[in-house]
Amino acid sequence: MEQPTRIDLLELDIDLRLADLWREAADVPEWTLEVVSAFMRACYGKGYCDALTEDAPGSLCLEHGYEVPPRHEPVGRRSGGSRSTG
Repeated sequence: MEQPTRIDLLELDIDLRLADLWREAADVPEWTLEVVSAFMRACYGKGYCDALTEDAPGSLCLEHGYEVPPRHEPVGRRSGGSRSTG
């Protein structure tokens, strides 16, 4: 039997995290562009929330053999000052 690749394992891990959305998707009678768009947004939001709440930031990447991307400095802090509005 062939061993799963790290991509296979990452996909499985993500599918488990999205189990509620997968169940909801099974009940959709007609897939329109609007429905697909809503699910894409929901998946993105779920991933974003998961990333913010994981115990060790970057653990999903590390567990699957990927590098943790570097964090970007917030835009307002790069210039060394505050942004003006107006």
